[in-house]
Amino acid sequence: MSLKENLDRIRERIIAASLRAGRDPAEIKLVAVSKTIPVEVIKEALTLGVTSLGENRVQEFLIKQPVLDRDIEWHFIGHLQTNKVKKIIDKVSLIHSLDRWPLAEAISRAACEAGIVARALIQVNVAGEATKYGLSPAEAEDFARDAAALPGLEPCGLMTIAPECDDPEDTRYVFRQTADLARALKKSVQGIKMDILSMGMTGDFEVALEEGSNVLRLGTALFGRRY
Repeated sequence: MSLKENLDRIRERIIAASLRAGRDPAEIKLVAVSKTIPVEVIKEALTLGVTSLGENRVQEFLIKQPVLDRDIEWHFIGHLQTNKVKKIIDKVSLIHSLDRWPLAEAISRAACEAGIVARALIQVNVAGEATKYGLSPAEAEDFARDAAALPGLEPCGLMTIAPECDDPEDTRYVFRQTADLARALKKSVQGIKMDILSMGMTGDFEVALEEGSNVLRLGTALFGRRY
């Protein structure tokens, strides 16, 4: 299928899942995961109406970002090393992978030096997978409260990655518990924003949407096999 056909199909599935969940499809953001995708292919996606791109490697992002110099909303979605925070802090709209205290401090310092407020999502590992980054749900409240108190850092939601499953229904509990956690944090941590739930990838995004996700990170569904 062509890129346009893939994008049309994704949009149809987002609309259908939104209607099943009684939600407005317009409130769902599609972040096109462009890692390893050539600039020429990304440019085609932009002409088709894609406005948000997600990268997970700092070096690759820094090569693409100046070449794609237009009105793009950049998201950093990968594991972020503290010594690379300064390189992206003023170039991305949202960091999805705030998963440890040294990173929170590094983002705070870099943002203050740049004179900005950096928006970030706290990454939680609801399934407890040893191979994935993220805080446990039990750690999230104290971490969120402390992170929200740092200057230059605005935690504004949660991100999670569900286990790979043959049946997307098997991941539903992960998204449901993450959404529940976001609601609990909003009540227990004074002044914190929990407006963004970055949940759902190519294999499970419809279930994630039904459970409250408003940011979908889609790569293979849009671009096909990785380059």
